[in-house]
Amino acid sequence: MPKLRWVIIYAVTTFIMAVTVATFFREVGRIERLSDELELRMGELVELTRKNQELQEKISYYTTPAGMAFLAREEFNLVRPGEKIYRIEIVSEDMLRKEE
Repeated sequence: MPKLRWVIIYAVTTFIMAVTVATFFREVGRIERLSDELELRMGELVELTRKNQELQEKISYYTTPAGMAFLAREEFNLVRPGEKIYRIEIVSEDMLRKEE
């Protein structure tokens, strides 16, 4: 009977150790996956933070008088009194041939 007790203790101990080791390696794999996901998300966060900062700088610029003037010129082709507008048109050879 004492030998059977030792066999049972050894079997239970081995089972507990096997479950513990398997769980440990599964958790290590999970930690690595989460670490990779965290790196990816941090990269996205840095990129979005940089883009947000650029947009904030644009907002700050376009709320100034110089920014408003620039936007008016670029988007709406507005000019200040006394300024002349020069318009450059590029005509390709294909367009010239069609007109003939």
